Order: sequence, then C-alpha cells, then structure tokens
Amino acid sequence: MTEQQTFVDYYRILQVKPACDAKTLEAAYRRLAKAYHPDHFETADVDKFNEVVQAYKILRNAEDRLQYDIQHNEHVPAEEVHAASFDDVTTEEKAALTDAEAHEKILLTLYKKRRENAQNPGVLAFYIKEALHCSEELFEFHAWYLKAKGFIERTEQNELAITVEGIDHVISMSRSHMAAQLRIARLEDEPVRPKRTRRKA
Repeated sequence: MTEQQTFVDYYRILQVKPACDAKTLEAAYRRLAKAYHPDHFETADVDKFNEVVQAYKILRNAEDRLQYDIQHNEHVPAEEVHAASFDDVTTEEKAALTDAEAHEKILLTLYKKRRENAQNPGVLAFYIKEALHCSEELFEFHAWYLKAKGFIERTEQNELAITVEGIDHVISMSRSHMAAQLRIARLEDEPVRPKRTRRKA
C-alpha cells in the first residue's frame, strides 16, 4: 500500500466555482494575492498567500487545469460542488478583505485631496460614504478604525482629512503593492505541475 497524497481543493482556496471562466479565476487570484501579501498590514497571511499562488499556478493553464479537474471530480462529488456555497465559504474573511479595500480607498481619496489642496485638505464624510456605496453604520466603523489608527482626523469644519501617519501609510502601501506585484510575477514564472494523487492499493 502506498501513502495517499492529500488532495487540495484549489477552487475553494480561490473561492470560485469549478465552472468559472479564466477571467473570474484571475480576478479572484489578484484580489486574494493582494490581500494576503505579507506587506498588507490588515489581512496579511503568508500561508494563504502561498496557497493562492499555488492554486492559480495550476488552474491558470488550460492543460494543467484539465488534468486537475479529473482529480477534483474524483475527490469532490458533483452533489458536494453544487451544495457548497462558494459565496459564503468564509463570510467573515470576505468581510475583512472588503473592509481593507474600503480603508484603502478612503485613505487614497484623502491623500489625493491633501496633496492637491494642502490648505483645505478636508472632505465631507457624506461624499466618501457615497463613493463607497456603504451604509451609515458601516462607514462609521471605517472612520472609527482609521481614526483609532491615527490615519485620519476631523478638521475644524468637521470634515475628514488624512494625517501625516496616514500619508506615510499610503506611501508604504503603494511600495508594498509594487513589491507584491513583482513577487507574484516571479512566482507565476515558476513552472508547476499538479501533483498526482495515488490511490491505496
């Protein structure tokens, strides 16, 4: 008897359905790789980052994906695929990723405003909330978090403005994103073949 290698559900790692097209697959990969990158302070997770890169390496290539789908069909019955709610695989995790993106948008908006008008750097919360398309309660959560981190502040006109700490964070975040893209590009260039699973004799 030979030891069976552990099967890994790459579709679940990328939070997509097995029937998804290449565009959906790439979009999911880009979003998760960016979020889990070690330099992304809110949602960094090295293990998950490596899992996402590995999953995409296999599934992005049509031939490799075809071979993997054979294994996937053997290990994941069709009824389980249909029963699984890929949209709710990790509700809390997706919420955290969405929040991180919202925080990034808020800071970039306020950074742009202060850079363009240092004498009047404030932006009404209403306009930012509308741009994010979020509820009043959720926006208050975002504002509370960013203020607690010291990234934004209220001006005398009761508008939101980015702080020095916030500017430093935006610059650091931009550098991290560039480094992340370079790292991802290097990893993508490494040839990887799907592991063949062995059945017990």
